[in-house]
Amino acid sequence: MRVLMAMFFFTAMPAMACDLEAPACPSGTLRMNDIQVIGTHNSYKQAMPPEELAAHRRRDPRGADGIDYGHPSLTRQLNAGARTIELDVYYDPAGGRYAHPPGALRQGYATSPWNPESTAQMQRPGFKVMHLSDIDFRSSCQTFVACLSEIRAWSQTHPRHVPIMILMNAKDGKAGPGAVSPLPFDAAAFDALDAEARTLFPAPSLITPDNVQGTHPTLRDAVLANAWPTLDDARGKVFFVLDEDARKVALYRGERRSLEGRVMFVNTDETSPAAAYLTLNDPLAQGDRIARDVRAGFVVRTRADADTVEARHNDTRRREAAFASGAQYVSTDYMQADPRFGPYRVELPRAAVARCNPHRPTCAIDRPTP
Repeated sequence: MRVLMAMFFFTAMPAMACDLEAPACPSGTLRMNDIQVIGTHNSYKQAMPPEELAAHRRRDPRGADGIDYGHPSLTRQLNAGARTIELDVYYDPAGGRYAHPPGALRQGYATSPWNPESTAQMQRPGFKVMHLSDIDFRSSCQTFVACLSEIRAWSQTHPRHVPIMILMNAKDGKAGPGAVSPLPFDAAAFDALDAEARTLFPAPSLITPDNVQGTHPTLRDAVLANAWPTLDDARGKVFFVLDEDARKVALYRGERRSLEGRVMFVNTDETSPAAAYLTLNDPLAQGDRIARDVRAGFVVRTRADADTVEARHNDTRRREAAFASGAQYVSTDYMQADPRFGPYRVELPRAAVARCNPHRPTCAIDRPTP
């Protein structure tokens, strides 16, 4: 009996307590919603040049503070353990629409402020990746295709990685003075976005709503029945999420009961037939709701920090609430500390890339490390 008990704990415990990307860590019966990982917010974003940030600060001091950050390449982020990547996309079917940022913040640039590669990317047809097309427009990968190509290349050389969530914002809001107006996202734009995603991530490397729904009547029914793919089946794959308001989500769904045939999961509420994923960005105010949703089977993204506030004050309350909430994907602007502000950074306990989720029943023996 002692031998049998020892064998049980040897096989069961490592799957719950170790880094789930470590080669020696077995996944057991875990599913892809049984994990907790971190990643980056506005992952493509480059820091604004000091003179442009100063010009923006003269007009909007608080807004300038909120965008005073930048990230290394997507490859470096993935190497550091990021397992959620956020991309803001602009519709540009003809190419070149956003290639000339407005003069107010260009500080006398006579030509494109980008390097030659980025300039060429901005001229090509296809979705562009930027934070604010008229102010904060520099990206480590200026097109959706370029960003996805980088993620795909990394994924193919790291086949054991837990599923990477690619979070999408469909940008078409009002532009600033002198800037070209973004094209609206309509049904055709969303069809084109799905098509670009499938070009880089065909079926074998992609987890879609249909993969989860299976034969269940709705996607929500499947999620409540714990029908997410097993972690072993989901390794080396990505999934896309449309994090948008109800109007854009409705445009993306169309007349579908759930998300049949679509690439992306959508941000919605817990009662929708399309419910599988939720964006709940305030773990201090929404911690109880996040924990309930995670226990029910939904995948949740929250944020450990926002607008540089926590980093400037080394305020860890939101970060710790995010981890304690059980949200599977915790986004931050500070996987590494910004020495201008102080020591604030976000990493999982024991520097793990992926841990067993403290609010999932399968992970009940693995509790958050204080």
